[in-house]
Amino acid sequence: MVVEKKEKIKKLNEPETSQGGFEISKKTALKKTTRKFVNKKFNKKKRRGPVRPRSEYEQKIISMRRVTRVVAGGRRFSFSVGVVIGNRNGSVGVGLGKSSDTSLAIEKAVRDAKKNMITPMLTKTNSIPFDVDAKYCASRVMMLPTPRKGLKAGGAMRAILDLLGAKDITGKIISRSKNHVNNAKATIKALKKVGIKSPVKIDVSKKEDKKEKAEVK
Repeated sequence: MVVEKKEKIKKLNEPETSQGGFEISKKTALKKTTRKFVNKKFNKKKRRGPVRPRSEYEQKIISMRRVTRVVAGGRRFSFSVGVVIGNRNGSVGVGLGKSSDTSLAIEKAVRDAKKNMITPMLTKTNSIPFDVDAKYCASRVMMLPTPRKGLKAGGAMRAILDLLGAKDITGKIISRSKNHVNNAKATIKALKKVGIKSPVKIDVSKKEDKKEKAEVK
């Protein structure tokens, strides 16, 4: 048996001449003929299609509730979503979205929040310069600067101050309101009292001068 195996191995390793005159062993010839394709390892990390750039804003869902509307045929259900977005670097916004699908409602809320973004005037330590309070509907909030004590707040107020990137602030919801959206809007109203940074102004006159020069040419 051992001798037969050795003879088979010798026959496989014996060189043969191909059509081009090159010497090829039977082993390599068999490999080339039988193997139709190469098995490549599938890489899960490689994605097909264009890669979407990651947004600089983080988002948190404050409230999600099912809303009903009574019509002639019966009731129609939809979802109302409240979202807070911020970049943890001094800008934050609150938005509301409503749709029959939750994902669409979240998208609408994020768009609304981006429209209502604010950049309050914070101190060098990312705190507020003085005590501030505000009221929105039945919600009432209060914020105090507390140096070297960190962020102390709860509910929707904490979500806003966290995504704003604020530190050393103690926040308190004075009212008994459990409406997170109203509490969030009251917090935004309080932050506006601190002062808002002016938006970047674009010189329109320079653009008009360039248009006039192009027309003359």
